[in-house]
Amino acid sequence: MTAARTIADAARLVGYALRPRVRPARDLTYAELVRRYRADEEFATTVAAITSGLDLVILDADDRHGLVVAPTGDSVFTVRLSDYSKRTGESAADRVLHALAHLGAAALAFPRPADLANPAYTGRITADGVEAFVREAARRLAEKAAASDESADPPSDTPDLEAAWRAFTRRAATPGSGDGRRIASSTSGIVSKALIFLAEQGMLQRRGDDRGGTYQTTSRYRIHVLEAGNRMFGELLALGITEVTDGTGTLAITWTEGDLTPR
Repeated sequence: MTAARTIADAARLVGYALRPRVRPARDLTYAELVRRYRADEEFATTVAAITSGLDLVILDADDRHGLVVAPTGDSVFTVRLSDYSKRTGESAADRVLHALAHLGAAALAFPRPADLANPAYTGRITADGVEAFVREAARRLAEKAAASDESADPPSDTPDLEAAWRAFTRRAATPGSGDGRRIASSTSGIVSKALIFLAEQGMLQRRGDDRGGTYQTTSRYRIHVLEAGNRMFGELLALGITEVTDGTGTLAITWTEGDLTPR
């Protein structure tokens, strides 16, 4: 096989990786390229060179989810909060609430380190469950602040994570339209949009409409959460949030600082 053909095939594999909803099980060419990547060291090196040139990092390659890549901060493929807001139609003021929705979704989807480490594990979440989870966590923070005689509001010129959680509690949770539609600016609407975005990115699969929308995780989502877990779950631990409810029952987030230490 010529060098040019190898480069073309490697670029084609990277192209597949940038189409997150395409899976090897549904595309024979993709499946063959993934197998070649895992078996052919020279081909894998070529793929790595192409991703490096595009400021992408290879997170994993598997027959189920294919090649999983993540952009570095300099990559043209990086989805920034401002870009995300444009795609979801949100204002700058709502960005932080979307960030909390994503944090809550990941925490509910993989509440135990063993779940995140298990390639066969499939998490299941609902939009209503994630909203209830984040709201309950925010309520716990308010109680903690009151118990320690902290001021009701941190200075406006020094926004921090705790201020973000408080902002969530101030936003209306339930739909306000007469016909039952979810108002986009409500926390229920924000969570719904966040989960829909994750589904569009191949991270979740929608399985029904119950409780605002039911979703199950994909192996691609597990890989991405595993990569970001140190930062995401560390924020929950730093705030002392380890046991909350998703609206159906109490859930314990059993992560510890030791679990978040890179190995």
